[in-house]
Amino acid sequence: MIFVAAASVLLAGSIFYCVLVVVAALREAREARVLCDSDPRITISVLKPLAGLDEDLRENLVSFFEQEYRGFELIFAVRHVSDPAVPIVQSLIARYPNVPCRLLTTGESPDPNAKVHSLSVMTAASSHELLVMSDSDIRVDRKFLSRIANEAAANWYDLATCPYRAVPGRTIWSRLEATGMNTEFWGGALAAKLTEGVRFAIGPTIIARREVIAAIPWKTLGGYLAEDFVLGQRASEKGFRVNLSHCVVEHRLRSDTLHDNLLHRLRWARSTRRSRRWGYIGQVFTHPLPVAFLACLGHFSFWPLIFVICLLRSAAAWAVSKKVLHTRVAWHLLPFQDLAGFAFWIAGFFGNSIEWRGQQYLLNRDGTVEQSAAS
Repeated sequence: MIFVAAASVLLAGSIFYCVLVVVAALREAREARVLCDSDPRITISVLKPLAGLDEDLRENLVSFFEQEYRGFELIFAVRHVSDPAVPIVQSLIARYPNVPCRLLTTGESPDPNAKVHSLSVMTAASSHELLVMSDSDIRVDRKFLSRIANEAAANWYDLATCPYRAVPGRTIWSRLEATGMNTEFWGGALAAKLTEGVRFAIGPTIIARREVIAAIPWKTLGGYLAEDFVLGQRASEKGFRVNLSHCVVEHRLRSDTLHDNLLHRLRWARSTRRSRRWGYIGQVFTHPLPVAFLACLGHFSFWPLIFVICLLRSAAAWAVSKKVLHTRVAWHLLPFQDLAGFAFWIAGFFGNSIEWRGQQYLLNRDGTVEQSAAS
């Protein structure tokens, strides 16, 4: 009897969640619009922290050099001049002499999160009021900064995240992860926006007015693994307007091996649990198919609901991928990714150690990290 009641609650919650995602995605698609002309008075500093060679790094960086918008500067940062990304940046600076660009060397970070240290150095060296912080595995179209300037001129936000469509690498593990990002992950983000507003930021591409960073200094974020989420949370608490941009970018995933993908996704799950403890528990409803199958294994009467949940899960995946991210759903991978995502969600409840850039770290209860004795 207790099992039937619990399963009924989980199934009802999963059905409600799928409907919520569809509504949220369709609403986001209606809101998305491109203003007619970019505002040349909005000047932009693009900050790009680099560390090593990502797949297709040159093509990713070229997409920023070839922006049609001209009121911007590019600032790159590496820890050491020996970084293999340096020759690529230097060659692009020579190839695009009309693009204002600088390459900075930051040295070793005093904090666990080296990316935050790089952003701090680049922010201090930047010239403009609008900051676009974008990872090295992000690729954009030529009108990206024009649309950002339009949104900034319209005062849509003080801090915003650019949604991304994940483009997988060559391995099956990368394709599974991309399927999850383009359906499950962004479905959750859109549902959160619909129900409680945007109180978070998501790392690959973040837009911020300089006043936001002045109010939340980088030095206060250097100890966090999920510094992006904390930045958005604190900005919301301080009364800044936090939102999602309507500029969708491409997140080019690596061709990870199984081992690397396991470590990466486990790190993501454990850090999410530390960042949003109660929200992480609520993520059980974001896995409708595994929840439905578990319920049906326990009680035969739930089997007819499988078809309803499959249809709703498919509708939610289509709405997020097609209407918001403008990409296709890998339908043949969706059920396998749903099972994998559910397994990683469960694994995220256990353990507090992660591997990050070849080093071992311990996750504290407040979301900060510290290097473990093993490293």
